[in-house]
Amino acid sequence: MVQQAGAHLPLLLAEPAPGGPASPPPGGRETALLVLEDGYVLRGRSYGATGRTVGEIVFNTGMTGYQETLTDPSYHRQIVVMTAPHIGNTGVNDEDPESSRIWVAGFVVRDAARRASNWRARRELEDELISQGIVGIADVDTRAITRHIRERGAMRAGIFSGDALPVGAQYLGDEALASLVRIVAESPAMSGAALAAEVSTDETYVVEPLGDFEGKEPIARVVAVDLGIKSRTPYHLAARGARVYVVPSTASFADIEALKPDGVFFSNGPGDPSTADREIGVLRAVLDAGIPYFGICFGHQLFGRALGYGTYKLDYGHRGINQPVKEVATGRVEITAHNHGFAVDAPVGEPSVAPFESGRYGRVEVSHVGLNDGVVEGLRALDIPAFSVQYHPEAAAGPHDGELLFDRFISLMTAAKETH
Repeated sequence: MVQQAGAHLPLLLAEPAPGGPASPPPGGRETALLVLEDGYVLRGRSYGATGRTVGEIVFNTGMTGYQETLTDPSYHRQIVVMTAPHIGNTGVNDEDPESSRIWVAGFVVRDAARRASNWRARRELEDELISQGIVGIADVDTRAITRHIRERGAMRAGIFSGDALPVGAQYLGDEALASLVRIVAESPAMSGAALAAEVSTDETYVVEPLGDFEGKEPIARVVAVDLGIKSRTPYHLAARGARVYVVPSTASFADIEALKPDGVFFSNGPGDPSTADREIGVLRAVLDAGIPYFGICFGHQLFGRALGYGTYKLDYGHRGINQPVKEVATGRVEITAHNHGFAVDAPVGEPSVAPFESGRYGRVEVSHVGLNDGVVEGLRALDIPAFSVQYHPEAAAGPHDGELLFDRFISLMTAAKETH
């Protein structure tokens, strides 16, 4: 990688992946550029739709599950780099999406599969990206990108191809590249972004009990606040006998209370938890009413803030399906799926008194800790029926070590019903 003086700032020009183009690529695919806000530039080939996209660039370490990643609303406004080298070989099917559309802002792969080879495939991945207007880039060194993000932190980036490339950009001309860096640097940052309303359902819908519980009276009624919910979450609750009312992120406590819930769930979702004051007010009303609570990912961060703890942005976040987490009480280590760029700042070790209003919600313990970097991965209230985890026990692509948390939520609701 060499440093080259640009028109207004230094540009870091990285070599393409081995076998990638050293000059504008021959027929088939057009030149595409991946441009980071610090001036780091990679040249590759267009993959998916052509055009321009900007967002926060992050990397995902999963070797499987790209379809679940693409359709996870938590990736809204993020450009996702897949560290696994070969992507698209299993195509796209109609069973694995976590929502009704692709949410990533852009997609970065090293080696794009030429064709799908899987009995479940219904379409080629690139055709799906094109049909949904997702701009991507292939034939770039995703290892180099990942290393750069780990060293410099998550940042804004853009993918440019086709008509979005200014004259001279495909030849890495200084002035053209500097103009692309400016576009990226002027795009919205993830810090301070309130995005839940952009990915939430517009209307309430119901998921009835499934499997052995189908057609029977529900064991519990759960109101799930959709902050970017994945379809696998209500499935897990319904498979355990719950009737799940999925409500918009704008639901008030009165809206929730009217559904007579035995428990309330706050889902995963995109954005900065420091912007979610309204949602936190609703969550505190749930806790004040003594309704059992379970939160995942964004719902975990909002639980932490409701208790009075702070949140902060991680340097480059956790994203992938191979993250070790220890349950503090038992010492059990789970291999878990993650997708978060923010974390809760709570004391690890002995239980602490929740800071909000001098302990209004009593004592709280950090229930789970990430073994890679010590990040808080779970909270459990000791004096009220509420808990949360940062990771994704519902992960459809696996691992499934954390699924027992849904059983724990059912037990919490059942116990609360028996005492009232």
